[in-house]
Amino acid sequence: MTESVDVPIIAPAIPGYAHPGDAGADLVATESLRLEPGRRALVGTGVRIALPEGYAAFVVPRSGLAARHGITVVNAPGTVDAGYRGEIKVTLLNTDPDAAYDVVAGDRIAQLIVMPVVRARFVPVAELPDSVRGEGGFGSTGYQQTGSPS
Repeated sequence: MTESVDVPIIAPAIPGYAHPGDAGADLVATESLRLEPGRRALVGTGVRIALPEGYAAFVVPRSGLAARHGITVVNAPGTVDAGYRGEIKVTLLNTDPDAAYDVVAGDRIAQLIVMPVVRARFVPVAELPDSVRGEGGFGSTGYQQTGSPS
C-alpha cells in the first residue's frame, strides 16, 4: 500500500495523477503564451499548497513535452519548501533550435512530486572517512562513446 499525506491546496485545477502508481501529479498552466526557440518563461499554475513539516515538493519536467517538443523546466527539480505559501510557478525552457511552442491555459506543463525530506545536521570534521569512490567525480565511473565519427 502506498503511503499518502494530506496537502492543503488552493488551486483552480487540482493536480492529478494520470495513472495509479505515478510519482508526479500534473500541474497545468493558467495562462497562454508562446515560447520561441531558446527562450524561457515563468508560467503560473495557480497552485498554492501547505506542505507539512518534513516534506518538500519538487517540480519536474513532463517527459512527453521534453521528448516531442524540447520543453523542459530550467531549474529542475524546482524545490517547494514546507514553509512556502505562494503560487507554484514553472520556468519553462524551449530547447528546440527551430520551432516555437505554444502553451495554452489548461495544458499540463510539469509534474509535482511530494516527498518526505530529512533535515541534515552538518558536523565539521578535519577529514572525511574513506569510501570506494573517493574523490572520483564527473566521468569517474567510465565513459564510452558509441559510434565514433570517421
